[in-house]
Amino acid sequence: MPVFQLTDELRFPDPALAEEGGLLAIGGDLQPSRLVLAYSRGIFPWYSEGRPILWWCPSPRLVLRPSELEVNRTLRKILRRGPYRLTMDQAFEQVIDACASMPRADQDGTWITNEMRAAYVELHHRGLAHSVEAWADDELAGGLYGLSLGGMFFGESMFTRQPNASKIAFASLVRQLEQWSFDLVDCQVVTEHMVRFGARELELQDFLDVLHRSVRRPTRRGEWAFELQVVDGSGA
Repeated sequence: MPVFQLTDELRFPDPALAEEGGLLAIGGDLQPSRLVLAYSRGIFPWYSEGRPILWWCPSPRLVLRPSELEVNRTLRKILRRGPYRLTMDQAFEQVIDACASMPRADQDGTWITNEMRAAYVELHHRGLAHSVEAWADDELAGGLYGLSLGGMFFGESMFTRQPNASKIAFASLVRQLEQWSFDLVDCQVVTEHMVRFGARELELQDFLDVLHRSVRRPTRRGEWAFELQVVDGSGA
């Protein structure tokens, strides 16, 4: 399959035309309107500093249905203890900066470039990008961020500085999304971490079918806040 060169025109090629590895297009910009269009079509940017913007649509696609969240016994016990104070949208820029600065064994540097950071901060200001924070006293122990459109949450990155902080943040987010009747969490590509939480692969067309229906739903814009107390992995 060819890799498409984007122009200033606000459009993307058919996601089904992505290469086997998921690469679909190159170029364009990270304006909010382009990012929203991309995510609504199952496409996301991922590239390194100093390189052109690359747009991806992997197949198959790793997703998690909120009702299918799996939490192991150890993490359930930790959730019951409530070692961290959990918030939403209280420190978005701190979270994205922490995600960018965390060393990762499978990556040389970060894909969260200055341009990417600015783009997602703008989406946060527009009520579309959200963060979850886990606090130990007044210190940020872990967290994650992503984008929400309709009944979809598109996970972008997470980090942890203290034991299980990002796991607790993620499990709590997913239980909240279940209460809000979200359809899917898009995990993008396979990681053992997400598979252990119950994420599974969908063939691309199946994913796109759900996505197209889901993004037509009203989007929960603005600042988010937890509306339930997550006691353990069952939400009980």
